[in-house]
Amino acid sequence: MHTLLPLKHPHDRAILAMAIPAIGSLAIDPLVSLVDTIFVGHLGTAELAALGINSAIFAMAFIIFNFLAYATTPKIAEHLGRNRPEEASQVVAHALWLATFCGVLMTGLLLVAANPILDLMGAQGAVLKPAQTYLHIRAFAGPALLISTAAHGAFRGIQDTRTPLWVTALLNLINLVLDPLLIFGFGLGIAGAAAATVAAQWTGALIFVWLLVLRRRGPLHVPRIGPSIAGMLPLLRVGSALLLRTGALVGTMTLATAVAARQGTQAVAAHQVANQIWGFFALLIDALAIAGQALLAGFIGRGDIAQARALGNRLLQWGLACGLTLGIGIWLTGAWIAPIFTSDTELVALILTLIPFVALLQPLNAAVFVWDGLFMGTQAFRFLALAMLISTAVAASILAATHALGWGLFGVWSAITALMLVRAITLGLPWWLKRVPGLDTAP
Repeated sequence: MHTLLPLKHPHDRAILAMAIPAIGSLAIDPLVSLVDTIFVGHLGTAELAALGINSAIFAMAFIIFNFLAYATTPKIAEHLGRNRPEEASQVVAHALWLATFCGVLMTGLLLVAANPILDLMGAQGAVLKPAQTYLHIRAFAGPALLISTAAHGAFRGIQDTRTPLWVTALLNLINLVLDPLLIFGFGLGIAGAAAATVAAQWTGALIFVWLLVLRRRGPLHVPRIGPSIAGMLPLLRVGSALLLRTGALVGTMTLATAVAARQGTQAVAAHQVANQIWGFFALLIDALAIAGQALLAGFIGRGDIAQARALGNRLLQWGLACGLTLGIGIWLTGAWIAPIFTSDTELVALILTLIPFVALLQPLNAAVFVWDGLFMGTQAFRFLALAMLISTAVAASILAATHALGWGLFGVWSAITALMLVRAITLGLPWWLKRVPGLDTAP
């Protein structure tokens, strides 16, 4: 008898060993923005809207560099699968240098172009000043954020998700303590939220560097070498495809926030809260994608394609079960979740109109995220970029119509739903037809 999630499977032990600590890390990681949203929400609607606009800006500016993790994880796992630890360690060293350079570059660009960027995002009136304040301070967390991103990829590659868990927990604890102290205790307002984030992110980055470069335990012995263009080029080649993929995704989500901002302060504030809830719960499923990246790449490195496929199918079963559970939970508790973020009754009512979207998207998100991780494990980065471009074209068309026809937040979240649905189709069909680049066919 077939069930949604058979109780036993040979790959469950390996999946859970990676996924459970990764769930903690991924659940804790968005808490920096989630905690900021909770505290800033009690400063006022304008400050909450300013935070929402900045969250979209920083997502666009820095998440496009998540190739530092996604490219690093399967490369390290494959090198270790082929018993080449020296080559795996070299990948980590070059990833950390590349992260530093990219972080400094993006920080400089954000500081120089702050006003044009905020204008493009629709920050106007009472929202403009707090948005400027937050951006000018938060930008200095850029290098730290990208160093941590590369470090996450390194630890995932050696199938260690416990270390990133405790580092991320410490980072968020610092932010949780500093947020109320700086925002309310020292009266810094939204500037205090930005400063708390900068302090927390740099603490986490320095700990990661110490663990990887100075402590030097486990299969990796990261060499203390200077930057090398030749060493960073392989990551940059992969990064170009992932940059296109992630840039298209984050660009679409940024466009969604911009369209919401043009509906008014209440609308963008409600969108910010719904987006944070959606992202927080959806990213829990990314723990399965992380397991897929590392474990699948390891099987490919050992030439065991049959086990790679069996692992992927089991991960999809886990994803669907978890997605349904999260969706039902959000649907049933939405009325209690929304008031956590604001005491404005009109804003709470507007947030509640978006809860059905957030809940219904969870199973779809789960399938997409798991497939995404599996394709990354095969290093089919060009295919992922093409699939994402198709998906974002559909979503962007709906967002353009939303702005032109005045469909409001319903149109914004319909576009997000379409984005995830097309992603599921473009990734699901090759998997079931056994035409995955790097697994069933040439990359």
